[in-house]
Amino acid sequence: MFLLKFDWNPISGIDIIGNFKLHFYSMMWIIAFLLGWYIMKRIFIKEKVKLEYLDPLFIYTVFATMLGARLGHVIFYQSELISQDFFSVFLPFRFQPEFEFTGFQGLASHGAAIGIIIGMYLYRRKYKYKSLIWILDRVVIPVASGAVFIRIGNFINSEIIGKVTDSSFGVRFIQDEYGKSEAMQLTGMKTPKAAYDAIVNNPQFQNLLEAIPYRHPAQLYESFSYIFVFLILWYFYSKTNKGNQPGFLFGLFLVLLWTVRLFVEFVKESQGEEYITMFGLNTGQMLSIPFIIIGLYFMFGYKPKNQES
Repeated sequence: MFLLKFDWNPISGIDIIGNFKLHFYSMMWIIAFLLGWYIMKRIFIKEKVKLEYLDPLFIYTVFATMLGARLGHVIFYQSELISQDFFSVFLPFRFQPEFEFTGFQGLASHGAAIGIIIGMYLYRRKYKYKSLIWILDRVVIPVASGAVFIRIGNFINSEIIGKVTDSSFGVRFIQDEYGKSEAMQLTGMKTPKAAYDAIVNNPQFQNLLEAIPYRHPAQLYESFSYIFVFLILWYFYSKTNKGNQPGFLFGLFLVLLWTVRLFVEFVKESQGEEYITMFGLNTGQMLSIPFIIIGLYFMFGYKPKNQES
């Protein structure tokens, strides 16, 4: 069965002016945040929390997520960027080898998770209407929904690709295999889009296409799995009394999301330098294990010292 095998050569964004492009990946982040805001608004209304606290929560979450995700990627996977192109660590621009607006690329979910926890702690210090664990128990629900769209954005960008496979789910990532300059040089085309289109559609370059292996669409595996993470969290929150058990939803989120990540990593290519490896597990898997253990603690062992309202 080969019906699910296909070549992936998408338009990753819309050219605006010069080197500026509206990246679909960035749009997926915007959708994720806006959907998260809507879900949290429903939670606030349901629990009769003043909506005046919602917008500050949104702002804290956005900045904590983006900064944590970016720093996490640089620290865990691309530390050489600090010395090679320092300002690109914090800005949506690349300065080396040439200036280019890239949007926010190179974002690590482990860093995002740590950033969100720190961000919620700082938010709670200023807005004391509920306990920190209450906030974490609720905010992980929209975070799970947002993860669905982030991985779709990764797929659009042909990044975080899977390992080579001969299964029925193989995808040939054209733009990952050949860089823009390489594709133009090999095909003689003047633009990256024309070069990639030629590789896919022009029989003259059939050898270039056939040299590209089929890979697992690991991004779609994760995105599909995160749909169920969100639905499970929403079910326990809205249909059971677990939403009233401090720490349970936060812990369940950690266990579900990082278990997904742990297993998907088996079919995913390395995202950079592997700084932490053990027992045949890569950096992403090793970083996931502590989150799972912490999640189990919050689900079954956490006992709040007091019940703040």
